Amino acid sequence: MATMTKPTTAPTDGLRVNRHRSEADGRAESRTKLTLYWLGGTLAALVFLVPLVWSVLRSFQSNDAIVSTTPTLSQLTAFTTENFRTLFTGDADIVRAVGNSLVVAIGTAVLTAVVATLAGYGFGRFRFRGRNVLFGVVVVTMMVPFQAIITPLYLQMNAMGLTDSRLGLVLFYSTVNLPFGVFVMRNAFETIPAEIEDSARVDGAGTMRALVSVLRPMLIPGMATSALYAFLASWTEFLGALTFLTDDRKYTLPLSLVNLQAGAYGAVNFGYLVAGAVVAMIPCVILYVALQRFYVAGLASGAVKG
Repeated sequence: MATMTKPTTAPTDGLRVNRHRSEADGRAESRTKLTLYWLGGTLAALVFLVPLVWSVLRSFQSNDAIVSTTPTLSQLTAFTTENFRTLFTGDADIVRAVGNSLVVAIGTAVLTAVVATLAGYGFGRFRFRGRNVLFGVVVVTMMVPFQAIITPLYLQMNAMGLTDSRLGLVLFYSTVNLPFGVFVMRNAFETIPAEIEDSARVDGAGTMRALVSVLRPMLIPGMATSALYAFLASWTEFLGALTFLTDDRKYTLPLSLVNLQAGAYGAVNFGYLVAGAVVAMIPCVILYVALQRFYVAGLASGAVKG
């Protein structure tokens, strides 16, 4: 008589145990990665945030508390708005300097974004002899610091009557920031399929019409990156403004902060300087927070093709 053997479940149980063990190991690995991620992110945030918070706190303290090597607890906790009141109502004329810096920085950002977009369109869409060589020359100019050519630049701008002028400063900053803008915008155009522009041409759109109405929404990250980079570079730049400006009524914010000196032998009032630095960082922080998603996308444009 035939005997029926009962199927064993040992292999199935072993596979189930191994699967549960793999899932548990995967969850543990994910928790470890998440913990390391939050730890690294927190440390990186502290590296950037602590100096900012420290500057803001220092701006509400007196100059004696800032320069004291052994400040007392009463000095550290004695917050005052005297530094800011002196900046905005005293002889520093910081309001005019902020206005000059805004005019120069916004003008530089707009001009750089527009010219870089047009140049990037030319490099990204038109095929002509020497295109790659010419683009390489533009990229190489990013490696040349403007300090190395500031003397011939001054002579040229002086001959054109553009020294001691906010317009001349805008043109100077735009020239310095254009190579990076052209690099970003060329990569932005390379990521946009040419078929989109061809479809616009079939519908009767010209070159500028297709650029403004069809391609512009897809170019916003690159344009925002170029504009933000130019704004930040011109907002905090000192040497160029010092070289090309002589009228103190046209001084930008960095120059005005340097002139914040009082007392015998030009002793620096660090309370005024820290307060001025806080005023200078406000537009940068606001603009970067508002445009950071475009900034990251613009920098990443052209990194992946397909």
